[in-house]
Amino acid sequence: MKRLLPLFAMLLLLGSARAATPLPGDSIYNLKVQLTDQDGHQQLLSARRGRPQLMSMIYTSCKMVCPMIIDSMRLTRNALDPATRAQIDLLAVSFDPARDSVATLKDYAEKRKLDPRIWTLARTEPAQVRQLSGVLGLQYRQLPDGEFNHSSELILLDADGRIAARTARIGKLDPEFVEAIRKVVAQPRG
Repeated sequence: MKRLLPLFAMLLLLGSARAATPLPGDSIYNLKVQLTDQDGHQQLLSARRGRPQLMSMIYTSCKMVCPMIIDSMRLTRNALDPATRAQIDLLAVSFDPARDSVATLKDYAEKRKLDPRIWTLARTEPAQVRQLSGVLGLQYRQLPDGEFNHSSELILLDADGRIAARTARIGKLDPEFVEAIRKVVAQPRG
């Protein structure tokens, strides 16, 4: 046990050094966005630092495009080899925090069979939705009937929260985007 103590101390030191490393200026993790996931857990968006993220923005009452976005995320992840697949997380943040409560997100995840070990469906406050969508380059507006017009893209973030790639190909696989994911996952982490 005494021999393991220096190893534990070194691991703690390395972990705190990573956390103390400043974020790159173009990281979306510089936004102070508080997410609440489908299980009611809260964390800052920046807590996702350290692993590449395949993400998009949706709303759960959407009947057409948003289900296709989720299906495209699933299709993209499934096109990766198991080792690469194990190193990315899937994140979908709601455009509609007024209707997408924690319970609604959880129900949607269960109906769509989205494994919570892989998928995070999240909501945030309306002002933070606007900030996040702006930094991601996604546009949206609520229509009088409560539905939304919005951009439909998958976005790849590297481990430090920088936008590494994006695709507007929804409903079918984008091989170039899949290759971009492979490259980002293969990058050494410093």
